[in-house]
Amino acid sequence: MTWKGEKMIEAGVLHIIIPLALVVCAVLVAVFRDLLYSVVVLAVLSLLLAVEFYILKAPDVAIAEAGIGAAVTAAIFIITIRATKRME
Repeated sequence: MTWKGEKMIEAGVLHIIIPLALVVCAVLVAVFRDLLYSVVVLAVLSLLLAVEFYILKAPDVAIAEAGIGAAVTAAIFIITIRATKRME
């Protein structure tokens, strides 16, 4: 195989693995009872989505998703959760 063929196979495998990981992360966000765990998994979901955008040749969207979706949104959620009183 040529280098280009191997690269296409790797991209094809990633197009299968990343959406499956996105679904797993989405289920975990809904299942976790602890809100901080849910926010961390939500940030991972956003980073996986940014990787998928990058693979789809949309690096500007990937940078925006990683910066805003993962970093800023997660930080706002964590600050809000820490400011509230925990009830079990």
